[in-house]
Amino acid sequence: MRIVTWNINSLRLRMELVRRFVQQEQPDVLCLQEIKVDDPLFPMEDVKALGFDHVVHHGMKGYNGVAILSKLPLTTRAPNNWCLKNDSRHGVVLLPGDVELHNFYVPAGGDIPDPAVNAKFAHKLQFLDEMRDWFKTEKRSKNAVMVGDLNIAPLEHDVWSHKQLLKIVSHTPIEVEKLNAVQSAGDWVDGVRHFTPETEKLYSWWSYRAADWQKNDKGRRLDHVWVSPALKPRLKAAKILRESRGWTQPSDHVPVIVDFD
Repeated sequence: MRIVTWNINSLRLRMELVRRFVQQEQPDVLCLQEIKVDDPLFPMEDVKALGFDHVVHHGMKGYNGVAILSKLPLTTRAPNNWCLKNDSRHGVVLLPGDVELHNFYVPAGGDIPDPAVNAKFAHKLQFLDEMRDWFKTEKRSKNAVMVGDLNIAPLEHDVWSHKQLLKIVSHTPIEVEKLNAVQSAGDWVDGVRHFTPETEKLYSWWSYRAADWQKNDKGRRLDHVWVSPALKPRLKAAKILRESRGWTQPSDHVPVIVDFD
C-alpha cells in the first residue's frame, strides 16, 4: 500500500498537478491538506476519474480543508473539533486491514513566535496540546498511520539552517517540544526518517518568496508520515518528490510518499 501526504494549496487550482502525480506515482491513498474548497464545490468527478472511488473531504471556502482520496474501501469516522474552531483540519478513516489513518493540517502559526502577541501562534500551540492529550487517551487500532502538514520541522537537519531558524515559526524550541510530545503520546514512529538518517538534510517545503528555490535550497521538512509501532516492520520505502516543486504553478509543498509491505 502506498500512502501519500501533500499540502496541495488549492485542489481545484492544482488538479492538473494531482493528475500528473497520480499517473506517475500511483498512490493507493492520497491525503491532501489546504484543499481550499467548500464541500459542495469539491471536484468529485475529477477525483473519481483518477481512480479514487472512496473519498472523504472536510472543506471550507477559501482556506484550510483536508481530503482523503482512496482506491481502497474505507470507513469514515468523525474528526475531532480542534480548539472548538470547526476549521476543517482533520480527517480520519479506517482502511482494509484495520488500518486507522489520520490526516492533519496543523495551523501555520503566523510570523511572530509569541502567543501573547500573536493569536495564530497561540492557536498552533493549543492545537498541538490538544493533539497530545487526544492521542494519550484515544482508543485506536494498533495499525495506525498519521500524516499531514504538521507545519513544524522538528530536527536540526529538517531545515536549511538550524541556527538561523531557531526564532522562526516552524522550528522554534517550543514548537519542536510540543510536536515531540504529540509523537510520544501516540508512540509514533517517523516513517520517513526511518529510511533517512537524521544527519541528512531533508525538506518537503520551499517558500514562494525565494527567487530560485532550487539554487537557494532553503527548505524545511513540514510534512510527515508517522506510523504505530505495529506497522514499523511493514515500512518498505519512503521518498519526498522534490521534483514536483519545479512543476508549473506548483504548491510550495511536495508529496511525501511511504510504501507499506
